[in-house]
Amino acid sequence: MELLKDLKQIVNINSYTQNKVGVDETAAYMTLWLKDLGFIHKSFERQELGNHNLYCSAKTEGIKILLLGHNDTVFPQGKFEIFSEDDTWVYGPGVCDMKGGNMVALQALRNVYAKNKKIENIDFLLVSDEESGSDDSKALTSKLAKDYDLCFVFEAAGEDLEIVTGRKGVGTFSIHIEGKASHAGVRYSDGINANLEAAHKLIELTKLTNLELGTTVNVGKVEGGIGANTISPTATLLLELRYTQNSERDRLLEALEKITKTSYVQGTQATLSGQIQRDVMEANEAQKALIENIENITNIKIKTESRGGVSDANIVASQGVTTLDGFGPFGDGDHTVKERALKSSFEQRINLMTNILMHHQIHHNFNIGEANVR
Repeated sequence: MELLKDLKQIVNINSYTQNKVGVDETAAYMTLWLKDLGFIHKSFERQELGNHNLYCSAKTEGIKILLLGHNDTVFPQGKFEIFSEDDTWVYGPGVCDMKGGNMVALQALRNVYAKNKKIENIDFLLVSDEESGSDDSKALTSKLAKDYDLCFVFEAAGEDLEIVTGRKGVGTFSIHIEGKASHAGVRYSDGINANLEAAHKLIELTKLTNLELGTTVNVGKVEGGIGANTISPTATLLLELRYTQNSERDRLLEALEKITKTSYVQGTQATLSGQIQRDVMEANEAQKALIENIENITNIKIKTESRGGVSDANIVASQGVTTLDGFGPFGDGDHTVKERALKSSFEQRINLMTNILMHHQIHHNFNIGEANVR
């Protein structure tokens, strides 16, 4: 498969999020290939991270589509860098998450361009920091998303080639507690135990979990104290929220503020820091209508799923854009040295996206209700 030669070329470049040189080198190949298809390149330059890159096609009337991916991967240099393959699988950092997905998008665009000799109303955004939480690119993606009606995201497909219609929202927070140090043997009563306050807060935070609704609160790290003979003067809780509904987000944030402000141990004070990293992507009727339209176009039954993990699809969906994720190849072992992608799934995904984009180029529209306003 010719596509795998290009994939090998970029997989063999270390593009760990903090490796700006490698991320930008990966982007340079994507830029070269997309310019061959008539895309205009706009770079959003960064000093420490790799640059974010937007590739724009000509604009006419009709539905505007954003294709979304990321160039960064998770392993530093020297850890996991080599592309390999056998008859069934390709192996290497990013083969499914998500250099492989980027190549699915690229090849579908190549197929459309080969037939039409032009591409209109389709742009391609590749960010450089998705694997570290998109803290830098989130504002950019949110701003750009407002220019589009539909977004297709190229994270890995499900095991049965499902596309993703829902992803949990996620937030990371820290509660810092101030108590008062004193000698645990001589002046025990003079102390105010920040560790004890942290224990009370941990229990209350854990009570917020509701597995039936898909809501979890995990206090993943606890730090505090000086030593066994000292009443702890400070403590810190590091926690993560995940949720499947906006109403649960609101409940969690309100409770988090309340727990932070409540002093279970008299005399302690606490401060809260952190943020929602990516808001929830909820399945909705516009997605359903789009999937039905795709099924009619492709004559393929589309399977769907929701995932607990997050992606930049969350960011675009939170801007009201009809968003579908999971258009990359099927793979497993992502974020490990066993990452692999199924060769046969590349062909399926490329054909699927080619048919979707070809329909769009011919009709400039989809039957998805209010999204047809342009």
